[in-house]
Amino acid sequence: MDALSIITLAMGAAWASGINLYATVLLVGLLGSTGLVPLPDGLSPLTSPIVLIVAGIAYFTEFFADKIPGVGSLWDAVHTFIRIPAGALLAGGAATGLSEGYMVALALFGGAAVAAGSHATKSGSRALINTSPEPVSNWAASIFEDILVVGGLLLAMFKPELFFVFVLLFFLAAIWLLPQIWRGLRSLFRRFSGKAETKALPETERGFKLAPLDRNSE
Repeated sequence: MDALSIITLAMGAAWASGINLYATVLLVGLLGSTGLVPLPDGLSPLTSPIVLIVAGIAYFTEFFADKIPGVGSLWDAVHTFIRIPAGALLAGGAATGLSEGYMVALALFGGAAVAAGSHATKSGSRALINTSPEPVSNWAASIFEDILVVGGLLLAMFKPELFFVFVLLFFLAAIWLLPQIWRGLRSLFRRFSGKAETKALPETERGFKLAPLDRNSE
């Protein structure tokens, strides 16, 4: 692989792992094991049958978990501590194909940053979508993310120049979207915390007044 292909593979694997780690490992491993994409030595473990089986089972589990609003949000929260380190390792593994050793260190830091950005965009937007009572938007968002990961990875491995345009547009959209997501989540938190406080207050502190005693009835 030439330097451009290795760099885009590193960036693509890190970006995709922030959205769906198991789909990333499964697709890269399958393409590497079939010989369609020559992988650097640092990513060769992904072609192992046991790795592919585990990644397949994990992806199958996430495919359904991600479509249940409460479960999907919890899954994303837990995977904050999995996707970002994994993105760094995948990027570092891809960078082993470069001759300069310092590039691996740069890829580790860069991969972590890219994975963190894509994960924050995915998990934040899904946290808002998951508040919708109807299931259609949640399912549509989940399926769209899977398509996005597969399409982005295929561009990274087969059309590196197009991938750079694709990932640039993604992060430009993320820069605009993340503040909107943050404001939306803060609004939801205030709304729910306000409701909780109202329920916890006694009636006399909710704006209700007790009726005065009728002295004449005594």
